[in-house]
Amino acid sequence: MDNRFFIKKILVAGILITSGISSFAQSLPVGTPVLDDYYRREQLLGKVDSNLSFTLRPLGKSNLKITDIFDPDSTLSNIRDGYGAKKVFANANGLFQILPLTWQQQFNSNHPYGWNDEAMIPSKGYQTMISGGIYLKIGFLSMQLRPEYVYATNSSFAGFAVPGRSDAEIKAYYNYYNNTDAPERFGYGVYSKWFWGQSNIKLTVGPMEAGVSNESLWWGPGIQNSLIMSNNAPGFKHITINTSRPIKTYIGHFEGQIIAGRLDGSNQPALLKNPQFNYIDGSISKTADWRYFTGFNINYHPKWLAGLTLGITRTFDAYEKDVHGFSGYLPFFTPYSKSATTGPEKSGTGDPFPRDQYTSFYGRWLFLKAQAELYLEYGLNDNSYNLTDFFESPDHSRAYIVGLRKMLALPGNNDQHILFGAEITQLSQSIDRIVRGAGGWYVHSQIKQGQTNLGQWLGAGTGSGGNLQSVETSWVSGLKKIGFQIDRFEHAVDFSDKSLPDINGNNRQWVDFAFALKGEWDYENFLFNVKLQQVKSLNYEWILKDYNPGQYYIPHNTAYNFHAEMGITYRF
Repeated sequence: MDNRFFIKKILVAGILITSGISSFAQSLPVGTPVLDDYYRREQLLGKVDSNLSFTLRPLGKSNLKITDIFDPDSTLSNIRDGYGAKKVFANANGLFQILPLTWQQQFNSNHPYGWNDEAMIPSKGYQTMISGGIYLKIGFLSMQLRPEYVYATNSSFAGFAVPGRSDAEIKAYYNYYNNTDAPERFGYGVYSKWFWGQSNIKLTVGPMEAGVSNESLWWGPGIQNSLIMSNNAPGFKHITINTSRPIKTYIGHFEGQIIAGRLDGSNQPALLKNPQFNYIDGSISKTADWRYFTGFNINYHPKWLAGLTLGITRTFDAYEKDVHGFSGYLPFFTPYSKSATTGPEKSGTGDPFPRDQYTSFYGRWLFLKAQAELYLEYGLNDNSYNLTDFFESPDHSRAYIVGLRKMLALPGNNDQHILFGAEITQLSQSIDRIVRGAGGWYVHSQIKQGQTNLGQWLGAGTGSGGNLQSVETSWVSGLKKIGFQIDRFEHAVDFSDKSLPDINGNNRQWVDFAFALKGEWDYENFLFNVKLQQVKSLNYEWILKDYNPGQYYIPHNTAYNFHAEMGITYRF
C-alpha cells in the first residue's frame, strides 16, 4: 500500500475517532481578557500549582484545579442560580455551560498597530470581534463550540508604496515579502469573516488528552511574544495529544503536546496597488495548496529544583502535496544537522522535500518566596550543517525572548500588589549574518507563505526581523489591574538591512515608541478591559522626506498613531 495514502488514512481516522470521544476539556482561550494573565499572577502568589509551566496554553480546568475556569473567585455562584447557564446532570458526570460572551473592539487612527489579537487583522480604523458559545461534557467526552466573528473597516493608509518610491525599493520589498504571507493590507474595503474560533472536541483520561481543535496555541514562556506559536494569528485546525496537567514521576513533573494541523494562506499580495501612482508589480503566484504543520512541545520540572521548567519545541511546515511517508507526516526524529539527512532528493537543505523547520529551547524559573519569575526562549530557524558548524556559530539564525516579573505586596495589604514586568524580543539576525545570512524568521524561499496562518505571523506578533523592548508597571488586586506600559518596537530590521542599505547604513530604522495606559476590572458578571496607547513612529515605513545623509532624525517623517483596545465580557 502507498505510504502516503496509508498515513493520510491514519490522520483521517484520528480525526474521526477523537471527534467521537472526549472529557473535561473546557479551556481558557489564549488571550482571554482579564482572566488569562490573572492565573499567572496568582501562581506568583503561590495560589496556583507551581509545577504548571504556563508554556503550553490554552489552560484547562485540570491544569488549574478549579471548578469553573471563568469564575476563579466564585463570585458568580449565587448570581447564576436560576439562570440555567450552567447545569450538572447524569449523576454529576455531565455538564452543560453557556460560555462567556466577549466583545472586543480596536481602533488605530493612522496605521496598523498591535498584535496577539487572534482573528483580528492589522488595519487602520475600527474593528471588532465577538465570540461566545457553549461547553458540553458527558463522561470522558467534551465539546467546546466557540466561534468568532471579525468586522474591520480596514481603512486605507500610507504604506510602503507611496509616491516617490523607486522601482528598486518596490522590487526589494517584493523580494522579501513574497517569501512569507504578511499582506500590508487585507484588501481594499471592509473585512468581515467568521471563524471556528476556540472550538474543540476532546477526550480526557487522567492526565492525558486527545482530540481535534481550532484553538489558538501558545508555546513558550513569553508574555508579550512567543517565537513559535502565539495568539497573533487566527487559530487553525489541528489534531492534538497533550497532557491535561503536569504528570508526576520519580524525577519530577512533565508536560507536553504533539499536534498535526492545517495552515492556510490569505490569498492577498504583499502590497496592494496604490491608485496614486504606477509602480512595478512584483507579486508572485504562490502555491494554493494548504500546508501540513506538525510539531511538539515537551518540558520537564526537575524534582530537585523547585519552580524550574526546561523545555524544547520543534515544528515542521510543508505543502501537503509534498509530504510523503511516515517520516514526512511524523518527522520528529529527523536529524537536526543537514549533513545527516538522507534521501534521493537531498540537496544540502537538510530536508528530503521543501520544508520549513523551527526549534526553540526555553526555561522558566519561578521563585515563590520572592513572588517573581525569570524566563528565556532561544530559537533557531535554520539547522546547522553539522555539530562543528553549530559550535563554531551557535548564534546563526537565532532569535530569543527574555523576561522577568516581580510582585511587591503593598504595606499593610497583602491583597494588593505592584506588578513589575519587562521583556525583550529579538528577532533580527545576529552579527553572524555578515559571514552567512540566515534569512528572516517566518520567511522561507520554498514555503512561500512562511510561518503564517491566514496572513498573520504564527509566532511573535512583532514579525520577521522585529525587535521589542517592553516594560510594565501595574497595581493589581485579584482580577483588577491598572497600570502603564512602555514599548520600543523596531520594525523589520532584516528587511531594511538587506533591501534598504542606504537607510540602514545610516541607522535610520523605523522605530516606534509607545506609551499605554491599561486597565482590567470585574463587576458581578462583567469583565472589562481597556488599553489606550499613543504611538510615535520615527522614520515611519522608511519614507525619508527631506533626506539628509548625516542626520538620523528625518524631519516631517514621524507618524503619530492612537491605538485603543476596549472589551466587555459577560459571564453567564
